[in-house]
Amino acid sequence: MTVTTWFGVVRPPRRSAEARGRLGRFAVRWGALLALGIVWEVAARVAGSLYFPPISEIIQRFAELWLSGPPSSLFLTEGVAADIVPSLGRMLGGWTGAVVLGVLLGVAIGRSRVLGDYIEPIVHFVRAIPPPALLPIFFILLGFGSEMRVALIAFAVIWPVVLNTIDGVRSVDSLHLDTGRIFEFDRRRVFFGIVLPSASPKIFAGMRVSLSVALIVMVISEMVGQQEGIGSIILGAQRTYRMLDMWSGILLLGILGYVLNAILAAVEARVTRWHRGAREGVS
Repeated sequence: MTVTTWFGVVRPPRRSAEARGRLGRFAVRWGALLALGIVWEVAARVAGSLYFPPISEIIQRFAELWLSGPPSSLFLTEGVAADIVPSLGRMLGGWTGAVVLGVLLGVAIGRSRVLGDYIEPIVHFVRAIPPPALLPIFFILLGFGSEMRVALIAFAVIWPVVLNTIDGVRSVDSLHLDTGRIFEFDRRRVFFGIVLPSASPKIFAGMRVSLSVALIVMVISEMVGQQEGIGSIILGAQRTYRMLDMWSGILLLGILGYVLNAILAAVEARVTRWHRGAREGVS
């Protein structure tokens, strides 16, 4: 929108336009979520099914299970420390280890054609195996404790990171590498100054995919073995027909997934800010 004055055409500040755009996207996003909640509430009350409770009752039970503690513990209940924190610790431990190993392996394969010819077919073969199918093997090797669950999560989430890192490394502009050779960069400087920054957008894409996979595999791993964790809560509630507890656990997983993805997206936006700026400058 422009306004014509005696001094010519006046355009609104760009920042105000961006702020209105962000506000509009925020309203659309949360408005859609609110509309979904209303539809759920109405449909559940019309159906009157034990297995499909209203969203208001699920939220109330969610608060009772995990947000009804004393003020000294920030209103968090004992179930948070007993089940949610260990689950998150196992998930983030397996995911972090897989990210580090996956980036190193992906860079090695992406930078070495010979290594890629030998190892890349193995990577594509192993990643095609569904992690739940390997549960008996992990039980035999590592038992039923946290070590097995962390290892299973790491095995499941490493492959998106490896493949995206390979793709990112191989797509590094050859001009940047030639510039590094001209200035006689050593391997360490080439790796941290050229290869990793250039491949970081695709590496973060793999990390975000792997984070969702980690949450799924965390739940699957906790449905067997020791009776602890979010997956165990959901399975136990389903077996004893405590539907509100089961849906509260599912709601908890959705919230955790959203929050973790938002945190990773914020980190990605900060780390790859130069990449977006370069694309805008080119366009």
